[in-house]
Amino acid sequence: MAGKKGQHYLTEDERYIMEGMLLAGAGPTEIARKMGICRQTVYNEMKRGLYVHTCDLQDQIRYSADKAQQIHKYRQTAKGRPLKIGNDHALAEFLENKMLGIQPNGKRDRRKRFSPSAALAAARAEGFTTSVCPSTLYSYIDKRVFLHITNKDLIEKGRPRQKAAKPERRTVHPALPSIVNRPEAANRREELGHKEIDLVVGCANTKAATLTITDRKGREEMAFLLPDKRAASVRAVFDRLERKLGKRKFRETFRSITTDNGPEFLEYDLLTQSIYGGKRFEVYH
Repeated sequence: MAGKKGQHYLTEDERYIMEGMLLAGAGPTEIARKMGICRQTVYNEMKRGLYVHTCDLQDQIRYSADKAQQIHKYRQTAKGRPLKIGNDHALAEFLENKMLGIQPNGKRDRRKRFSPSAALAAARAEGFTTSVCPSTLYSYIDKRVFLHITNKDLIEKGRPRQKAAKPERRTVHPALPSIVNRPEAANRREELGHKEIDLVVGCANTKAATLTITDRKGREEMAFLLPDKRAASVRAVFDRLERKLGKRKFRETFRSITTDNGPEFLEYDLLTQSIYGGKRFEVYH
């Protein structure tokens, strides 16, 4: 985790875990304790990834792991070697004037602008010795190294290649056992009582959801309507079932639970706690 010595930033996976915990209603103190980081780190990370989310015609302030990771990666680019062009102010001014179309009389003619590659070729012809490649020059323009020029001033910057849509990452409780540790009796469907559960969400802009429970061997199904998608609502279903069936019958009916890694199942430690004390079943994802 981020609190270990020698590591100073949250990893991308830890950011997704934090996003899921925030969606589940966890506070900064609880997140800091479970992730092994200081509370100020949680506040700093929340500030880094804040965005405005429109839901039910209302704006909500939420945390985005993707946004926080993007900002972190961008800030990391500020580190490293100094700029090649940093001390050659004459070259910087020459390149900027060429790309802006500044003529010897000081007037600007947009029709006579140079592309970054052409400006570098003109600089070499003029005898400048500082070597800068076109991709580095484009990077300087993107980072606003030059005083006056931006991408909008260039003749044409090739359209950036569209990135493939990034698959949605699902969060997972850091202590939730993996499906690889599930008993063989459950894997081979040899024993009743090993269930699979899932949450079926409703239409857009609705809070209600349906919890489905399916026995891996017998294929019997149960469905429960939930008022929302919170982990507490999922846990309340099993509390009612345990109270109705009794401790012994419940543990025969529910030997283990297999879930996906959605935020509604994040309260793994609370979900496994019996209302009679102790652990009522094992949970795998």
